[in-house]
Amino acid sequence: MFTTASIFSSNMVLQRDKNITVWGEGDDGAEVTAVINGSCGKTTVRDGRWKLILPPMKAGGPYDMTVSCGGDSKTFTNVMIGEVWLCGGQSNMELELQNCKGGKEILAELTPKCNVRFYYTNKRSIIDEDFLEAERNTCWNEAGSETSKAWSAVGFFFARKLAKELGVTVGLVGCNWGGTSASAWVNRETLADSKQTVSYLEDYDKAVEGKSVEQQIKEYDEYTEHMRQWNEKAAVYYKEQPGITWEKLETLIGKNEYPGPMGCKNEYRPCGLYETMIDRVCPYTLRGFLYYQGESDDHKPDSYYKLFSSLIGFWREIWGDDSLPFIMVQLPMFKYAKDPDYRHWCKIREAQMKAFRTVKNTGIAVITDCGEFDNIHPVDKVPVGERLCLQAEKLVYGMDADAFGPMFDSVIFKNGAAEISFIHAENGFDVKTEKIVGFELAGADKQFAEAQAEIVGDRVIVRCESVPEPCYVRYDWYNWIEVSLFGKNGIPLAPFTTEK
Repeated sequence: MFTTASIFSSNMVLQRDKNITVWGEGDDGAEVTAVINGSCGKTTVRDGRWKLILPPMKAGGPYDMTVSCGGDSKTFTNVMIGEVWLCGGQSNMELELQNCKGGKEILAELTPKCNVRFYYTNKRSIIDEDFLEAERNTCWNEAGSETSKAWSAVGFFFARKLAKELGVTVGLVGCNWGGTSASAWVNRETLADSKQTVSYLEDYDKAVEGKSVEQQIKEYDEYTEHMRQWNEKAAVYYKEQPGITWEKLETLIGKNEYPGPMGCKNEYRPCGLYETMIDRVCPYTLRGFLYYQGESDDHKPDSYYKLFSSLIGFWREIWGDDSLPFIMVQLPMFKYAKDPDYRHWCKIREAQMKAFRTVKNTGIAVITDCGEFDNIHPVDKVPVGERLCLQAEKLVYGMDADAFGPMFDSVIFKNGAAEISFIHAENGFDVKTEKIVGFELAGADKQFAEAQAEIVGDRVIVRCESVPEPCYVRYDWYNWIEVSLFGKNGIPLAPFTTEK
């Protein structure tokens, strides 16, 4: 039986100026041909699979693309050649346009003229007949008041700005799932490769030890039914008592069992979403990756750099391009009201910045100012998407984009103070709090204390009476603090520490 991969459909966007990979399944020995815009690619089916390459094309369209095999053919219409980016990560990349700040107003006026299109990768946690049926029904969509409701808001605001400034159609491949660790998006070999990441596999293997696949599925299906009933009851209480606390709710209707029993059907299992999402759209030809994730790895922050940098390398490897652009979002400020400040999101942010500094061809959107106290899903996604776009314009498209806020460069300790130099601070700083907050100093004992800061041109001088001989300085080393310093372009000074 001749098929193309489900990501190929009418309304799709193909990447300009690069070889375009097209693939699917068929009968061994059959010849497959793809034709679009006068370009042609051919191949032969081997071991039930085929893959062909179309030559690079300039931006344009709409075109028809016909893929033929023997007497069978499929014709995809309204195909555009433009820019394609994959939107990876967890719930803040997943947050839908209809639920973001201003989203309903945007949707009301949205038309295909914005030149943004979207493919949402099939979101199922296990590959079975239901998965395959749902995948067959996936397709690319043009922008519109109904079709765009569930699009990634971050992705949309990125693509809207990029499409306008490049003058081409931008296609987004949504490949995200709320609550997921980076460990869900790589293969087993990647996690097993390091002592810092193998614990994700060890925890999973221990959880499923002695359980058959059938038992794992049964347990997860029972959990799903329990959660359906729990959510129905919770909705009633939320409607009757809008301010009810989580603790009170659980005393009334029982414990919320999220994220459920670990097993082969749990979407949060290591490697699971690589198998059911990433692998299903790879190697669709892309310009690069956008990635917003890290919140769900805060329980293992000290290993996040290794996990994250391994993910970047793995995705590039399976796409066959070890320099494919990868632009990340650094986590914003966040803390639940009831929690102490554990200062573990600081470590995730530091790992993200380290990845930006050490992994080639990466970009970073600093959004510490875009968080909301007690809300892990801040709704204003415009600055997030647009800062990602600035990074892409700078890194990928060679545009003169003002993409960076100030970033730590070096520090000199003298006369009882820390004199800090920055890059991207040649125009100075804006202070958006009554006084500068967020700086801390420590002596050789590494016991940090709140410090006072003074701006002197493009530098900051930091002092603390209780630390007369400082050896270390850090800034915004909190899960949550009001962000104080910004570049003149409105992008905040990135958090940093010199402790290591």
